[in-house]
Amino acid sequence: AVLMGRKRKPITLGVDLGGTKVEVAVVDGAGSIIFSSRYPTNPQKGPDGVIADITTYVKDYLSKTSEDILALGIGVAGQVEPSAGNVRFAPNLGWQNVPLKNELEKGIGLPVIVTNDVRAATYGEWLYGAGHGVDDLVAIFVGTGIGGGVISGGRMLEGCSNTAGELGHITVRTDGRRCNCGNMGCLEAYAGGWAIAERAKEAVKCNAESGLYLLKLAGGVENITSVALNKAYQDKDPLACQLVEETGMYLSAGIVSIVNAFNPCLIILGGGVIENLTIFISMAEQGVKKHALKAASTHLKIVKAGLGEKAAVIGAAAMARGLTTL
Repeated sequence: AVLMGRKRKPITLGVDLGGTKVEVAVVDGAGSIIFSSRYPTNPQKGPDGVIADITTYVKDYLSKTSEDILALGIGVAGQVEPSAGNVRFAPNLGWQNVPLKNELEKGIGLPVIVTNDVRAATYGEWLYGAGHGVDDLVAIFVGTGIGGGVISGGRMLEGCSNTAGELGHITVRTDGRRCNCGNMGCLEAYAGGWAIAERAKEAVKCNAESGLYLLKLAGGVENITSVALNKAYQDKDPLACQLVEETGMYLSAGIVSIVNAFNPCLIILGGGVIENLTIFISMAEQGVKKHALKAASTHLKIVKAGLGEKAAVIGAAAMARGLTTL
């Protein structure tokens, strides 16, 4: 729906580019979405095809609007070289060294900023969501994988090579499960959506009897996901309860390390897994109370993300405002 309103300047475009979907949104200076649309990504078309599609969507919108759009921000699920706006590596898209900024600027004729999607989401939550007004916070997004962003002293931490905030790859067990990154025992390898599903499948295969309810809900071992696990957990299935408690324990362990390292005032938890299993928020609170350094956790609050799945487009559009002279 297009919302009409006056004095909503400055207006920028936000794009959230993931492995399966592209979301394009027009966002005003107060972080409100004026208009948004979602399209399939079609990564099989390769970088050129995907960029051509995004260019078409954006130009199509620009031709229909009387709004003065100033710039575009795009959050990508991958590693980004910020100054050049190149996507170094985006595994879900199968991209390596793609000059996204240059190609989009050529195609649409607006200034473009390229960032990591989770960092864009953190920025959105900080400015307009659950982190509004807090200048020391950590956002952790638990979806298929786990990513995050750190705001320290009112600044987004970028790190030496722009990869600060890879919080899913904190080691929670030195002898642990293999992660998709190649390391053993990462937080993501226990609490990411893919890992929760994997652990649930293993548990069911190990003990078919205790896994009967989960199997019935999912309709087969290979269909077990964190969504099915959540349903079984709500129904107090013993195996689901055990798996959720274990996952909560690992997630809490990772968060304790993050609290001790960064001493935030606020931890924001978001992403599909948290939306499904909000119990992880109270589990994290208990774990931090019990195990984090008192000095680091006395004033800490842990809250659910406020912008839901719109955080990345809102944050990317907000970052784009930095490119304008307003």
